[in-house]
Formats: sequence, C-alpha cells, structure tokens
Amino acid sequence: MSLNMTAIDPATSDRRVTEVVESPLNQWAGAGSFDVGAQQLVESGGVLYCPSLQFDVSEDEARLFDPRLSDPKRKSIYLRGSTSEVHGTTGTDAERILLTGMLERYRAAAMGLVLQLFPSYRGSMLAASTSFRPRATGIGKESLSWRKDDARLHIDAFPSNPTHGVRILRVFTNVGQSPRVWRVGEQFESMASHFIGQLPPYSAWQARWLERLGITKRVRSPYDHVMLQLHDAAKADATYQRESPQATVEFAPGSSWICYSDQVMHAAMAGQFMVEQTVHVALHAQAHPECSPLAVLERLMLTSLL
Repeated sequence: MSLNMTAIDPATSDRRVTEVVESPLNQWAGAGSFDVGAQQLVESGGVLYCPSLQFDVSEDEARLFDPRLSDPKRKSIYLRGSTSEVHGTTGTDAERILLTGMLERYRAAAMGLVLQLFPSYRGSMLAASTSFRPRATGIGKESLSWRKDDARLHIDAFPSNPTHGVRILRVFTNVGQSPRVWRVGEQFESMASHFIGQLPPYSAWQARWLERLGITKRVRSPYDHVMLQLHDAAKADATYQRESPQATVEFAPGSSWICYSDQVMHAAMAGQFMVEQTVHVALHAQAHPECSPLAVLERLMLTSLL
C-alpha cells in the first residue's frame, strides 16, 4: 500500500515522484519471511515506510533526549563503523556511556533488520555511522552553506569519501514525539537527465591531487565526480528546488523507514530526535544492480564511470 503524500507540485510530465510504500513490519528481528517486493522497491529507488517499527529506549536513555548534549559544530552524535567510541557530544562520562549503549543497540537492530530484509547482502555490507540527532531540524541552519543545507532536495554524495559505486543504504527511526517531515523528489533517472548536460567534466589529475592532499580518502572516480556534481547542482538550483516534482511525507513518531539515500532525492524539513544507521552495500550483492545510480548514469552517459 502506498503512503498518502501531499503533493507540492503535481508533475505535468512523465517525471514521477519517488514512491513511498507502507509495510506492516513491526519487529526488528524474526518478523517473517523475506519480502522480494521490499528489496525491489528499495533497490529501485523507493522508500520502505514501517509505521509500527519503533525503537524502544530505556528510562535512563530517555534523559539523553536533550539538544544540549550535541556538539554545536556537528550534525549528530555518532559512532563510526563498528567502533564503540562516541563522537559529537558534550555529555558527561556517564552520559557518553549511555549514548554508546543506545547507539550500539540500534546498530545491532538495524543491521539485523537489513539482513532479514535483504539476505543477499550477507558478507557484502558494512556498518558505517550510527547516529542520534537530538537537535530540531533547521536549528543552526543559518550557519550552513547551501551545500550542507539538508532542507534542500539532494542525493547523498560526500566530497571527502568516494564510494566507487558502493551503495549508501540508510535505516531511520523517529524516536521523538512529533513527525519527521521530508520532501521527496523525483526519481533518480529523471533528476540525472535534467542536470547531466550541465555538469563539468571529470579531471583525473585533479582527482589524484585531491587524494594526495588528503582532501579525499581515496581517488575520486568519474562516478563519484558525477554524483557529487548532481548533489551540488540540485541544491544550488532554486527553481528546481521550488518547481521540480516532489511531495511532503510525514514519518510518524515511533516509525522507521529505509532507503538508498544515494538514489532518493530527499530534504529534511522538520522533526526532532532521530536515530539512523548507514550501511555500505557492495553493488554485486544487489538483486537489481541495473537500477543502481551507477548503472543509470552509465546508460545515460554511454560510458563507464569506474
């Protein structure tokens, strides 16, 4: 069943808004058999919305729901990869221990859920950051550049961390008391088709120098260059932000949702208190690799990007 969404600008062409589909899933583990439809939806660029999949916090952990615990220079409080060192907080030692425990539990739950939903990912996925966002969306936005403004429609592409085609899957849970509000945009292929003729060409020597200077963690591939330019082009285009096909979606308190954020055009508009798990998934583990941003871009550009 598709989630009811409020259209901001009904598409007048064949450019379709990202599909958000409701799921009855209400357990992090042992919730039933593998759902082929869920994998096809998510790998094709849709959002799987689970209104009854909540993450329970203890009474002690509930005391962590205080924006003052968040470092004002960081978007979130987080763990890196499979580590247990918490970053981005100004909390006391006792609060840091509680934060670490809560985030470790969420990481375990989210990673288990991904394996349950997508068993082909076993052995081909890695936990990236696990984060908690206690600040309300938009707080501190005035100090952000347009590139870092997540209230603008965008795909995820990170300047310092080239993926070379590895996918960015994210599991989100609203642990607050108010809806988490997103705008979702048009499907990836139509967005890419709109901007692709405007993008500057890839420079191999520049990519090598960025890596040598430590600006990127490894050499930026042509694919990463195109993805980053698409991210920037969409965010910088005020007309596109205002007039492109899009819809508003409200994710209720106690709900979770899953999507490939390198493929879903999204913008965070409102909400407070969210936990999130990022998972890096190898392209070869996908059931539908032909739907990946890499495959779509190579088809549009008639060239290899890796």
